[in-house]
Amino acid sequence: MKTHFKKMQDPNYLGSWDLMDDNGNVKDVTLTIKCVEKRKVFDGKGGSEDLPVLVFTDVKIKPMVMNATNLKAVAKVTGSNFIEDWSGFKVKITVKKVKAFGDVHDALRISEEIVTLPELNPQHARWEGAKTALKAGNVTIDQIRKTYKLTEANEKLLLS
Repeated sequence: MKTHFKKMQDPNYLGSWDLMDDNGNVKDVTLTIKCVEKRKVFDGKGGSEDLPVLVFTDVKIKPMVMNATNLKAVAKVTGSNFIEDWSGFKVKITVKKVKAFGDVHDALRISEEIVTLPELNPQHARWEGAKTALKAGNVTIDQIRKTYKLTEANEKLLLS
């Protein structure tokens, strides 16, 4: 297995190189947002800055340092400018070539494409579990809507 040289620079945060295979081919990933935090991020030149970082529910995936472009994309995908509303939403992360600092670089980008959610209906394997969790108060209908597409009729069935 080959190691991209940039993996040696900052092992704490997701980088474009993390989405590349041994041949340099990029594989997009779809991840679920856990939260957004402000963290001290080192700039590689001896300094640091407090920056927004997207944390994912999959603990094996490193957090992603966010820039203005990616923050705007998440706001568009989630339909909210408020980071507290982003938890539970799925985002697709890809790599794009961007011109910056006088050169072309690979950069992580949040796709503005809305991730299609699976439909939750009475035939779905998780239907009964969702219904039980709702009745027990373990989840809300809003939490279910972040993970599944629900028709109005199926939402009424779940809540009945």
